[in-house]
Amino acid sequence: MENSGGIQASLAGRYAAALFDLARENKALDAVETSLKTLESALDQSADLKRLVTSPLVGRDAAAAAIKAVGSTLKLDTLTANFLGVLAQNRRLRQAPAVIAAFRAMAANHRGETTAQVTTAHPLSADQVTALKAKLKTRVGRDVAVDMKTDPGILGGLIVKIGSQMIDGSIRTKLNTLAHAMKG
Repeated sequence: MENSGGIQASLAGRYAAALFDLARENKALDAVETSLKTLESALDQSADLKRLVTSPLVGRDAAAAAIKAVGSTLKLDTLTANFLGVLAQNRRLRQAPAVIAAFRAMAANHRGETTAQVTTAHPLSADQVTALKAKLKTRVGRDVAVDMKTDPGILGGLIVKIGSQMIDGSIRTKLNTLAHAMKG
């Protein structure tokens, strides 16, 4: 497995690489990836969970106990739940979102895919996501895993990031460009 040196150079990347290696050895890549997606969704939706993960005031033991309860509630696989316990004990829960992103990139690379981060104003339907993946595949020449985010602030359109490439087709950017052009 070839990992990007840039991913592994970060703290979150090293944790993600360790989790990826454990998941691959235990043939649990899909289960871990599903659990991480569930955790990411919970972090986006729960202010209390986000506070638990980011607060420096929560002690190691309290964070470990809380994250164990969260893992049980979210029905995370054992490997992911144990890994989160390690993050809590090492006071690295704050790194969880970056670990999730790095793990997802490693898993996509392992499957021969590239990952595209797509931001839309509104959630896309399954058909729209499928069509977007097909367009991106023709552009990059590989299968594309799509990491979807919604941001109503872009007003409409979408922003696609693949590696260092960014395609900004958002209405907000178009309006800003037009306003700048009108100023002279």
